[in-house]
Amino acid sequence: MNTMDNLKGKKLVWVEDDQFLSGIIASKLTNHGITLLHASTGDDGFAMIKKEKPDIVLLDLLLPGISGFDVLQKVKEDAELKDIPVIVFSNLGEPKEIKKARDLGAKKFLVKAAIVPDQIIDELSSAL
Repeated sequence: MNTMDNLKGKKLVWVEDDQFLSGIIASKLTNHGITLLHASTGDDGFAMIKKEKPDIVLLDLLLPGISGFDVLQKVKEDAELKDIPVIVFSNLGEPKEIKKARDLGAKKFLVKAAIVPDQIIDELSSAL
């Protein structure tokens, strides 16, 4: 199965406060047929995840309001949401941060500086 088939029609909530990065990734994702819902704060992100129950979540850690770690923890503690795969996408890349995210239930941890937009598509596809 190719990547595009796997992602077509999927709903993704992306919690990210970097507008420049959001624009680049958003166009990539929508070209693959993904329904993209974007929130720029941790609080809005969690509310959107709770309301929309997406197929997958792409989550930054450094956010206005509650942190991505808090969002991740709340998602994984919620019986209705806990099975949604969450991919952390952050500039934080220290082993302790990666371990904390994985311990909280993140499926993958991607470091922004070390990845190009096409790789994000591949990572989302493999997480589903």
